[in-house]
Amino acid sequence: MRSQAQVVIIGAGVVGCSVAYYLTQMGWRDVVVLEQGPLYKVYGSTSHAPGLIFQHNNSKSYCQIAQWTVEIYKRVNDLNAAPEKCAWQVGSLEIAQTPERWHELKRKIGNAKAWGLEAHLVTPDEIKQLVPIMRVDDLYGAFYVPSDMDIKAIALLQGITKLAEDGGAEFFDYTRVTGIDVTPANGRAPRVRAVKTNRGEIQCEYVICAAGLWGPVIGEMAGVPIPQTPCEHLYLRTMPIAELQNAQDELEMPIVRAQDRDLYFRQHRNAWGGGSYAHEPRINFADELREDDHPALTPAPPQNVEAFMSEMAQRFPATAHAQIADAFNGMFTFTPDANMNLGESMRVKNFWSAEAVWVTHGGGVGRVIAEWLTTGVPPLDMREHDINRWHSFAFSKPYIRARAERQYIEIYDIVHPLQQTLNPRGIRVTSFHEREKALGAEFFEAAGWERPQWYNSNSPLLAGEGLGVRSGWAARYWSPIIAAEHRATRERVGLFDLTAFTKLRVEGKDALSFLQRVAANQMDRPLGHVTYTAMCNERGGIETDLTVTRVAHQEFLVVTGGGMGMHDLAWLKKNLRDDENVMITDVTSSYATLGLWGPRARDLIEKITRDDFSNKGFPYVTSKEAFIGYVPVRAIRISYAGELGWELYTPTEYALKLWDTIWDAGQQFGIAAVGGGAFESLRIEKGYRFWGSDIHAEYNPYEAGLGFAVKLNKGDFIGRDALQKIKSKGITRKLVAMTFDDPQVIVMGKEPIVDFASPDKVLGYVTSANFGYTVGKSIAYGYVPIEYANEGTKVKIYYFGEWHGATATREPLYDGDGRRLRS
Repeated sequence: MRSQAQVVIIGAGVVGCSVAYYLTQMGWRDVVVLEQGPLYKVYGSTSHAPGLIFQHNNSKSYCQIAQWTVEIYKRVNDLNAAPEKCAWQVGSLEIAQTPERWHELKRKIGNAKAWGLEAHLVTPDEIKQLVPIMRVDDLYGAFYVPSDMDIKAIALLQGITKLAEDGGAEFFDYTRVTGIDVTPANGRAPRVRAVKTNRGEIQCEYVICAAGLWGPVIGEMAGVPIPQTPCEHLYLRTMPIAELQNAQDELEMPIVRAQDRDLYFRQHRNAWGGGSYAHEPRINFADELREDDHPALTPAPPQNVEAFMSEMAQRFPATAHAQIADAFNGMFTFTPDANMNLGESMRVKNFWSAEAVWVTHGGGVGRVIAEWLTTGVPPLDMREHDINRWHSFAFSKPYIRARAERQYIEIYDIVHPLQQTLNPRGIRVTSFHEREKALGAEFFEAAGWERPQWYNSNSPLLAGEGLGVRSGWAARYWSPIIAAEHRATRERVGLFDLTAFTKLRVEGKDALSFLQRVAANQMDRPLGHVTYTAMCNERGGIETDLTVTRVAHQEFLVVTGGGMGMHDLAWLKKNLRDDENVMITDVTSSYATLGLWGPRARDLIEKITRDDFSNKGFPYVTSKEAFIGYVPVRAIRISYAGELGWELYTPTEYALKLWDTIWDAGQQFGIAAVGGGAFESLRIEKGYRFWGSDIHAEYNPYEAGLGFAVKLNKGDFIGRDALQKIKSKGITRKLVAMTFDDPQVIVMGKEPIVDFASPDKVLGYVTSANFGYTVGKSIAYGYVPIEYANEGTKVKIYYFGEWHGATATREPLYDGDGRRLRS
């Protein structure tokens, strides 16, 4: 047993072994992997995984990681590293039993094109040729991915372990982790020091938690909450059946998903098997798992087995009289949002999470974690899976249970991107919540916040909506009231609840130099100045964009979006040096925030303040303290809606008085409460980028049209060298605005953009889209090769099986000279 190592990986399932393998490929030699049970036949999910590798996902990161997973599993098999054949690239079929599912599969074809994954829609006759034992007379067709894979998990694990050992990694089985030592905090995040086990202590520099089902237990040892939980899932395999008696290999037919029935199936040479999500979720928290040789397995309830056998016989009549060889409930990990938990924790330096990962993504996650640890930057945007994305409420067991149960139930459902969870709700409400309820707010949830999407009280503002009225998929979770609120803001004045914005106070004698180092824009501005900036990684990718207001010589207010606030806080803390005198405090809950925007905003605010809000006295991108009636506020003259106005920050105890003062005074100016739906259409019309879709770590500011916010001559900052090279060399792709030739076509995002004359040539995909109710156009944004970025260039966009023409246009479409903002 080792007493020292550079890297200790906890867990020798497919994730831990893959991380070890890729680390050795990248030059790491001092890598130790600990497994609490025997090697290969590990205690966790890998031991019983059915091995299905479906690469398609609506998430680009999930799809890419699955593609990398297929690559490494195929490599293990081709190198004969495993003791037997361990991977079969037989393809997959997702069958459609309903018109709704068939429509959804057309959308999936769009995703596949966008993500570079070969996929086809096939007919029932073609399905029958691929899987002769399947009944197809009631099917509409299927989504076919020829490169999908199935594996024999234990054999594969032996192969990856061998390759990792060949690279220098050491594995220790029957080694149970009992604790993780960290250094004292000293005002900063503590740092990993050692891993304690039943066989002794290993001092180390890095810990990578790949403990799977036990991830939360290991995380707790280090002081890192990991919100996820094991959930039981039925799997069943039959005895050999006559129709497969001549099978020559473990798998010869594609794996099958019958998502309308929450089922999947695969061949086991002469037998047939499958799993079911149709039964009730059965949650087992990590600290409740049994301590025996098979803690991840439990008996399958007879009623669930019977129901599955009946369903299987209907789809595969050859199994109608088959005997059961094996049936069990195996455990897999679910998170509250169905994404993984990856990356270094901001709570403990050098503690890395590789958690909530299934076999489908295990190999690819190994590559991601290894490259991330080696270079400091992941190979693709990881915001969806960032271990630091969670707010504190997500660490409660009742929340984890409720959301994990819902993820289990919905795993094969057709889920709209705006679909709202029903439980739990009302976790975080703003100080204005009761006023918003009284106005008939339709609340959407984000990061636990209840945020108005539109207000039903604004229905009288409807004016015979024509262009921009939605139908079908795009009309779900939408209301024409959004258009009315959009117009009210453009024509009069709108009141927006912005409390959910993440607000961070950065202060200390080194606050300015710290922000200069992490921000691409110039931070050394006069007091009261507001600066929009990106913060980039070493490759020049945009890690976040936000506004920074200098409120004192050594104090700054940093404001960023509510949904990704924890990610941004983690980025700042990650880059804070131990010797810097800087304190970063999340003050989000301390301040209620309203946005007041529109051409009548100044007329309104001058009715209720004695402070100077004139254009000369309060210029654009400046800030000052003022009074609105009796209420003290920090007013910031900036606008994500593209209109004259201010963000108003006040301590929460003044919130209702602030709302009421503005609301009462605003009646004579036609004020309207405005929700997030109109906020989105306003910003896209103005060409403002949205972090997480239009911009993220895979894009740099020059590609995104944000070069104006990069000051290369200000001195060194993170990403400066990369950005200098990018600017000198020139960009090869660019974010462009496109308008649809048919303004009634409204897409949702992630649709492929192709060459107008050659639809097989994929140029990119839609990053965000909406209707511009002022300009009367349906707008989409996306990155395309630079030669397609010229104004007037024609492209096509695929949406639910149809191609729609679109044209690259000059941006922004609204208020191109910024006159309304600065008036």
